[in-house]
Amino acid sequence: MSKYTIKKRHVIRRSQIARLLSQLAEEIGSSAELFRSDRIERIETDAPVDIFLVDKKPLLMATDTWTFPTLRGLIEHPIPERRVVVDTGAVRFIANGADAMRPGITSISPDIRAGRPAQIVEERYGKPLAVGVALFDADDMKRQEKGKSVRSIHHVGDDIWNLEI
Repeated sequence: MSKYTIKKRHVIRRSQIARLLSQLAEEIGSSAELFRSDRIERIETDAPVDIFLVDKKPLLMATDTWTFPTLRGLIEHPIPERRVVVDTGAVRFIANGADAMRPGITSISPDIRAGRPAQIVEERYGKPLAVGVALFDADDMKRQEKGKSVRSIHHVGDDIWNLEI
């Protein structure tokens, strides 16, 4: 059961859809087309991010500076961009909301940028476990030997995941 309550829900205009998808394309490139729909709704909640329903499913989230798929969006429409892969030992911690620490990271896609969203996936099947904000650019993260690399903002079982529409 989600702690977030839905205050309002409304369909956004075509011009707003175009702006939302262009912001998404800035983050994930051509994969943004996977989220194109004639009906996208914005739901107002007390969540720290704006949540958008694509065909009545919470597939996108946004802040003032970026737009990125939610975990449900990443599971429904897997994308190759912005991936931080963690080893099997880190999976249970990440799935429970922990930040991604450098020793548990096995691979980093080159398009990771500091302060921008990234998906944290497990190495065996490539399933998304969390969405976080990268604390370093990809090159700096690769040089890093210890410490936090990605701050988790959305994980399986959290309030955004459990949001009931």
